[in-house]
Amino acid sequence: MSDVRSGDGRVLLSPGQESFLAASDGLDTPFLVLDLDVVAERYAALRAALPDVAIYYAMKANPAPEVVTLLDRLGCRFDVASPGEIARCLELGIAPERLSYGNTIKKERDVAAAARDGVRVFAVDCDAELDKVARQAPGATVYVRLATDGAGADWPLSRKFGCGPGEAAKLALHACHLGLRVGASFHVGSQQRDPAAWERPLADVADLFDGLVAAGGVPAGVNLGGGLPSTYVPTTPGVAAYGATITELVARHLGRFAPIPVLIEPGRYLVGDAGVIESEVVLISDRDVDPGRRWVYLDVGLFNGLTETLGEAIRYRLRTPGDTGRCGPAVLAGPSCDSADVLYEQAPRHLPVDLRIGDRIQVLATGAYTTAYASVWFNGFEPMPTYVIGSPEAPAG
Repeated sequence: MSDVRSGDGRVLLSPGQESFLAASDGLDTPFLVLDLDVVAERYAALRAALPDVAIYYAMKANPAPEVVTLLDRLGCRFDVASPGEIARCLELGIAPERLSYGNTIKKERDVAAAARDGVRVFAVDCDAELDKVARQAPGATVYVRLATDGAGADWPLSRKFGCGPGEAAKLALHACHLGLRVGASFHVGSQQRDPAAWERPLADVADLFDGLVAAGGVPAGVNLGGGLPSTYVPTTPGVAAYGATITELVARHLGRFAPIPVLIEPGRYLVGDAGVIESEVVLISDRDVDPGRRWVYLDVGLFNGLTETLGEAIRYRLRTPGDTGRCGPAVLAGPSCDSADVLYEQAPRHLPVDLRIGDRIQVLATGAYTTAYASVWFNGFEPMPTYVIGSPEAPAG
């Protein structure tokens, strides 16, 4: 297999991943190799790019205890979305004041339990959710989530979450009257390829804070959400470019409120490139009902790890045997007995023409939203195992 680099020359497999895969012939596929050294490198790079911003890891991207423990040692905080994620953090010895309950859809009893555990930061985007927090966590901090259009993101997120600027202003004032500390949050969409995407939401946050201050309130902070990218087929700027643009935008729009806490919630960026899935070609078929197209079926698909290929939104890079030889287009599909389990059809992938059943294909940058999304036992397929490599002993942050 050839060396794999992104369009800007970045190597997409770590030395640890290369070594593990070279010795993996005896392991059943599919499996994920997760390199903690890459996670530590990404965290250090983000700290350097945004030195004055508090980093909250979005646990939903990959809640593996080894990842959470490593990031805890590095000084990271955590964005949690459920009682289960809160419990995992507490079981690993993470203090509740380092958690932000970022899901805007919570049962009231779960808000109450989180408050009893010591969680004091919650996200809301409607009156009903705000009232739950006010009743169960009096005096807590709420971040009112603004909707964004998600332009420039491969995986937009505002269809389900967030409210408009007018509603956000009403919520902020209501929260202030209820005795809660009030901040603002937004999410520009996952795998955001445009650093300038933070511009419009930050302008909306500034307007919201102007109204809050005029009413006698004090902004508690701004949460920049996630969006920082992993390395997939479309190229993206490096994290330093995101850091420089975001720093300038925060200063321009929120400078008059300084000093103000600024948070960011990366998930994909920290763990995506740390993972690689090793898979096997199960079948290659030239189907007479689909003439002129080669179908290649892997033993990993939409339901057991590659959910983000839905709609062909996330386009993973592939590493195949004979990458330096002649290639041709192929439809790529998963192994399940379900017609939805097709990964890339509208934009077929170019795979070696001499690809054979039994060959192994590596799906790169799959550390985020793969094992966490996978079904438990659909079609009887067992969850994909994870092999964690690299050092868990990072220096304390």
